[in-house]
Amino acid sequence: MRQTCGWLFVFACAASLTSCSTSGVGKRQNTSRTFKTVVVDAGHGGRDSGASRRYSPPEKVVTLDVAQRLNRKLRESQFRTVMTRSSDVFVPLDQRVAIGNRQANSIFVSVHFNDARRRGIHGFETYYSSPHAASLAQRIQRKLLTLPRATNRGVRRANFRVLRNAVYPSVLVECGFLSNRAEGAQARSGAYREMLADKISEAIVEERYGEGVYNAPPRLGPSIPPDLAAPGLSL
Repeated sequence: MRQTCGWLFVFACAASLTSCSTSGVGKRQNTSRTFKTVVVDAGHGGRDSGASRRYSPPEKVVTLDVAQRLNRKLRESQFRTVMTRSSDVFVPLDQRVAIGNRQANSIFVSVHFNDARRRGIHGFETYYSSPHAASLAQRIQRKLLTLPRATNRGVRRANFRVLRNAVYPSVLVECGFLSNRAEGAQARSGAYREMLADKISEAIVEERYGEGVYNAPPRLGPSIPPDLAAPGLSL
């Protein structure tokens, strides 16, 4: 009898854990056509440098710079924005998710750069988890592929924590490989980072308001106040 009760207790605990893991995230909401707020997430930061190669800046630096540029462009397009970090600080993944989930009627866009052991690997990748975010991920990828010499590595579903635990449509954008000499060198250029931000911004605006409504050409040269610029990067 004790053994039977023991198994029943185990099953009850397992069911409880499953329930908690599902309900803890909250019901996903489709705000892809109604959002007024964009949560801009600069990957890594602080003690977490991300990818780091000798011929390119650390990932945490370039993600912050692209995120700051994207933040400015979205504000110019009349969106409310929230940045998960605006300086070189470490923000845990769960805290990033919580920041996004607190913003009603929003979407979440996480900016990253990629890394690989083989230097020849290059190109853009965009990830999503919720089906509500698939359209946004595909649109961002299409816009990035209009950049010169862009390579398509695809739009994919992924189980990244910032995606799977998000209540609102969330995507993660890999803006090229720092491990690739050509793309690592591009990441050093302020003009190129401005174009990355512009393409992502264009996709977000068009996802909300439709094709052809975005008319902000890339601004080459200094584009954010020097005191807000990520350290170690040229403007």
